This record gives sequence, structure tokens and C-alpha cells, in this order.
Amino acid sequence: MIHRLIPVFLLLFVSSAAFAHGTGQHVLGTVTAIDGTHLEVKSTKGGLVEVQINKQTRFKEKGNPKGTNLPAVGDRVVVEATKDNNVLTATEVHFSAARNVKPSEPASVQAAPAQ
Repeated sequence: MIHRLIPVFLLLFVSSAAFAHGTGQHVLGTVTAIDGTHLEVKSTKGGLVEVQINKQTRFKEKGNPKGTNLPAVGDRVVVEATKDNNVLTATEVHFSAARNVKPSEPASVQAAPAQ
């Protein structure tokens, strides 16, 4: 009898976890434009996605989640958004600053031996 109850409990547990995720959408990519009302993201699939932002939108910077910084053009983002009438509105924006890539230094030039 107990062998029959274990699969039933497992199915109930797994199905409840699937419903807990919510109905939001995620946008992953790089910021191409940002202002006070919207955020444009070049998605990892190559398309441009426009997401509206408002006063309720929370911004969380990697390494500084309680900071008040906003993402900048070039930053990587993961946007959690809701969709209403084909308009995405961000509820939370996780971002990390673009990497500062140092230009490669020229190879050191060896001096010719003195003659």
C-alpha cells in the first residue's frame, strides 16, 4: 500500500512547484537604450525587446542588490515582466555592469643588441 502512495505524493509535490513559478515572462540580454519609461534589450536570441518600466519596477545590481543604481547601455540584464495587451512591463530588473575590457597591450619590443 505504501508503495502506491509514494508516487502519488511525488506527483502532488512536483505539480505544486510548477504552479508556484507564476505567469511572468523573462527577457535576457543586453541594454541598448534606457530612459524613465522604458528599457530596450537586445535579447540573447538577437531580437530587440521593449519593456516598460514604472515606479513599482525594482532594480537589483549584481553584487549590490540594495543599491539604487540603474542599468546602463551595455549592461547585461534579466528582466522579469508581466504582459498585458502585448505590452511588457518590468516588475524586477536584475543587472550586472558591462565588463571593462582593457585594450591589449602591445608586445614589448626588444632592443637590438648594441654594435
